[in-house]
Amino acid sequence: MRVVIADDAVLLREGIVRLLTENGHEVVAAVGDGTALVEAVVAHRPDVSIVDVRMPPSHTDEGLRAAVEARRLVPRTPILVLSQYVEVSYADDLLATVKPSGGSSGGGIGYLLKDRVAAIDEFLDAVRRVASGGTVLDPEVVSQLLVRRRRDDPLRELTPREREVLGLMAEGRSNTAIARALVVSDGAVEKHVRNIFTKLQLPPDEEQHRRVLAVLAYLQG
Repeated sequence: MRVVIADDAVLLREGIVRLLTENGHEVVAAVGDGTALVEAVVAHRPDVSIVDVRMPPSHTDEGLRAAVEARRLVPRTPILVLSQYVEVSYADDLLATVKPSGGSSGGGIGYLLKDRVAAIDEFLDAVRRVASGGTVLDPEVVSQLLVRRRRDDPLRELTPREREVLGLMAEGRSNTAIARALVVSDGAVEKHVRNIFTKLQLPPDEEQHRRVLAVLAYLQG
């Protein structure tokens, strides 16, 4: 994969550069501020960008705002955001960029806590899934987003098991990984996923597109 990295913490940035290059990926740009991120995405059209939420000058949400701007200029460009803490409003802003437009999903997105980088295999897997158009959300992000569930819950028709499957989908897990986590067969998970699509009134479409729509309904309901 061709990757852009944006993080003002030099040690973390260079650590991610080394990790990716040692695993066969090409880092086409490693920058330390939001403006440089947008310029790098426009210039290189990377397979995925890894972006810190907080960057200069104010160290609040410059990275996230730059990521949103990059996706505006280069639609569907995959973005994996890293954050020191769970920022629910930031996750909402990022999710808003993947709402379908014109019948197609908005490209891969991810939101992970920086601690997850230490779990190298899981982190690399998350990068690959976002690059391929998937949605990867830290379990802690999912938990906090669900606190805001509105009274008119669009998921009220789902069974407890279907909600559990959808929660694991929100973390970016494949059907096989969900089956392992729940200790059930792949076929059982596929049946639950089909039921979820039906109950959320998601018509037959490209599989990844419907998974993104289902996750959005789960998190933003």
